Amino acid sequence: VQLVESGGGLVQAGGSLRLSCAASGRTFSSYAMGWFRQAPGKEREFVAAIRWSSGSTYYADSVKGRFTISRDNAKNTVYLQMNSLKPEDTAVYYCAARDYSGRSVSSRYEYNYWGQGTQVTVSS
Repeated sequence: VQLVESGGGLVQAGGSLRLSCAASGRTFSSYAMGWFRQAPGKEREFVAAIRWSSGSTYYADSVKGRFTISRDNAKNTVYLQMNSLKPEDTAVYYCAARDYSGRSVSSRYEYNYWGQGTQVTVSS
C-alpha cells in the first residue's frame, strides 16, 4: 500500500492550502486515515483524522475551525483543507492510514501506513 501526498507549498499567513493523499497498491480497506505534522525539532503531532466507514472527523484543538478533513471513497483519497494558516502551522505534513479498527485515531502509533510527507510553509 502506498500513500502519496500532494498540495504542500509556501503560503502567506491567512492563506489556504489543500493537501491530498491517495492510497494505492493492493486491495486496501482503510478503517481510518489521518494527517500528522512535524516541525523541526518537535515530535510528530496529530492534526486531523477521519473514520472511513462513518465519516466521523476528529481534530487537534490547534486546528479546529480552520482545517477540514474529508474523503472520497471512490478514489481512496483523503483531503485536508487548511484555511487561515498561521506561521506555527509550518511543518512537514504526513498522511497516515490503518487497516484495522484500533482505539485512538489521534495516536501516531496506531497507523501502519505512512506517506512520504509534504512541506507546508506559512510566512508571516
